[in-house]
Amino acid sequence: MSPKESGHQVKNIILETLLRINAVSKDNIELLSDHTRDKPDLSVFTDCKTGVIFINAFFVGESEYIDGGYRKMKLVGNTHKGVRYEDDRDTARRFDAYKQFIAGKDICDFGCGSGNFLKKAKKLAGSVSGVELQADYRQQLNSLGIACESGLQMADESLDTITLFHCLEHLPDPTQTLEKLRKKLKPDGEGVIIIEVPHARNFLIANLKLQEFIDFTLWSQHLVLHTRESLRLLLDDAGYKNIVIQGVQHFGLSNHLHWLSAKKPQGHRSLTSVLDTPELQLAYHNALSKIDATDTLTLIATN
Repeated sequence: MSPKESGHQVKNIILETLLRINAVSKDNIELLSDHTRDKPDLSVFTDCKTGVIFINAFFVGESEYIDGGYRKMKLVGNTHKGVRYEDDRDTARRFDAYKQFIAGKDICDFGCGSGNFLKKAKKLAGSVSGVELQADYRQQLNSLGIACESGLQMADESLDTITLFHCLEHLPDPTQTLEKLRKKLKPDGEGVIIIEVPHARNFLIANLKLQEFIDFTLWSQHLVLHTRESLRLLLDDAGYKNIVIQGVQHFGLSNHLHWLSAKKPQGHRSLTSVLDTPELQLAYHNALSKIDATDTLTLIATN
């Protein structure tokens, strides 16, 4: 997640960053929750005007990511069994959506996890590499011939494409990381960065204000949930250009219906999921995009 080596003291400066880029204002900050799903005494804040959601000062620490034990923990409302279903689905979607930035390109997936995206992209890309703190994941990928390090080892201006899939929200100093990544991209607008993050204006949060979903979503490792504007301001501040942001609906209508009826996740795995035909998925995505209420934001920008 963070490119810094283990053992360094890392400080969460999310609030300072958001204030500096004018994504939040001190006058508009309110307490959203006095707890997260994994920490009963950790406060989460929001800007009541911009909608940005953030955790101030707290950072779980890099050792948590190096060990990776949290991936196996039983979290509230989610056993993490069969999680590969979602991972495979997202990998296929991303590969199709960003194929033009993969084919024949030298790419790096920052915060690559188990590397499913890299494994698929390897068939089409010029070269693939990953950055991942979790030690066993790095070992597995390197054993498969996919170079994976704990930090940014590649030469400056060597990469065509860098991806961060649900990684940016974990970083305690996102600007520093984004600036380092920009130096690794090929110059003069040739290099491309692709980012996916959870959306603060998620329909269940901003529109329906479903408390059970809010309680489930707020997590100590998600230091910030962005809006379109805060994400744009962050990338602009880090020196990126030609920023394009789109909404993506990760979960379908069946998932939302399950939240509304059972107050729990996993509706996309229930019998109700038969509702999620490609036609309905597209229609629901378009409807939520129209009111800027998708659960995910995607960004593409150049250096």
